[in-house]
Amino acid sequence: MSTPSTRLPEGRYGRSSDERADRTLKVVGAVLGALLLALVGWFGYHYVAQNEISGELIGFEAGDDAVKVHLEVRKDAGTSGYCTVRSQAENGAEVGRADFRFDTDDTRIDRVVTLRTTSRGTTAELVGCHAD
Repeated sequence: MSTPSTRLPEGRYGRSSDERADRTLKVVGAVLGALLLALVGWFGYHYVAQNEISGELIGFEAGDDAVKVHLEVRKDAGTSGYCTVRSQAENGAEVGRADFRFDTDDTRIDRVVTLRTTSRGTTAELVGCHAD
């Protein structure tokens, strides 16, 4: 005697709902993955290619009413821009903030700038650099 089969005859009733759900999830996952990859690529390109000026704070020297800040700025030739520097007091309050312009055609600028403060600054922070 033969044993009865519990499987449905192939092709007779179409696909099962589990197979359709699996296929739908795979398609949705692939589309979302492609969108995420495109978004990461766009942000990466924008950060690398569009950033025409960047700076680095090398060191600083604090005084009673000013902070001398040593900045190194790298930029494209012919690009002008500015870097924002700030200083904080020992209690964390901001005591000075200023923008310093860089308009020369040099691609690398190494300069010491003076940031005036309202009281003794204990830190110096490069907030960011921006092209005009």
